[in-house]
Amino acid sequence: MTLTTTKTTVVEAAPAARPPRRPRGRSGWTPWLYLLPALVVLGGLLVYPIYQLGLISFLEYTQAQVSGGEPTSFRGFGNYVTLFSDPQFWQVLLATVLFAATCVVATLAVGCALAVLLTRVRAVPRLVLMLAALAAWATPAVTGSTVWVFLFDPDFGPVNRLLGLGDFSWTYGRYSAFALVLFEVVWCSFPFVMVTVYAGIKAIPSEVLEAASLDGASQRRIWRSVMAPMLRPILVVVTIQSIIWDFKLFTQIYVMTNGGGIAGQNLVLNVYAYQKAFASSQYSLGSAIGVVMLLILLAVTLVYLRLLRRQGEEL
Repeated sequence: MTLTTTKTTVVEAAPAARPPRRPRGRSGWTPWLYLLPALVVLGGLLVYPIYQLGLISFLEYTQAQVSGGEPTSFRGFGNYVTLFSDPQFWQVLLATVLFAATCVVATLAVGCALAVLLTRVRAVPRLVLMLAALAAWATPAVTGSTVWVFLFDPDFGPVNRLLGLGDFSWTYGRYSAFALVLFEVVWCSFPFVMVTVYAGIKAIPSEVLEAASLDGASQRRIWRSVMAPMLRPILVVVTIQSIIWDFKLFTQIYVMTNGGGIAGQNLVLNVYAYQKAFASSQYSLGSAIGVVMLLILLAVTLVYLRLLRRQGEEL
């Protein structure tokens, strides 16, 4: 009886190739070298003015200090105490928040609605609407505000004649003046939202929309359940931009309400800061208002982005 021994050869798997290491040294600084010119420009145009704004807000800096009649003194948080003790500041802050929120919602609603409309009309109407919107967007704020004041003028404006309002003055009442400014702000702001959202809609694969339509979803349901989630990163950008633009509104209020309305009834924070700094020569108090506005905008933006990240959005 012969025994045959079979040897089994075990072949070990070759170790997986390691990813190449990134070269160390100067290559890690290469992106920053490309960004350096932009960082220098931003530092000069943004960081330094913010530093000066914060510095002046801690000083006693009025016309006497500007002219050299009195020395500049350090007040610490004295300007902020004075500001927060002023009841008018809180009234203007509340009016600014409510007005800016209304402008943002109205701008997003009009811009998104027209973006959807652009996807449903033919080439010629779409071109006309795009050109009209871009013309409104390109119009300077002072020019657009002046035109809107003329359109709603109680004596010569065509709007009151068409609506049969007679000599009704839109800028006399507080809420009618805010409404008039709201119309102008939406008119000059919705093109940015419309063009951006329209570009996002065109980037959505047509197969996704066709599948939702074949499943019996209505147009409203398609927008809410399909398009809006896919457009959320774009909507984040236009929302934050609208918040920043509308919260620091100045030109439209100043031109259309003649500096803030009767007895300051249409003041917003930016116009309020201008009046304190230049009309009253309280430059330190105006700087304190500017710092408060900056902190509010930073807080709103960070909170909004954090809420989106909690929902799993990649920004």
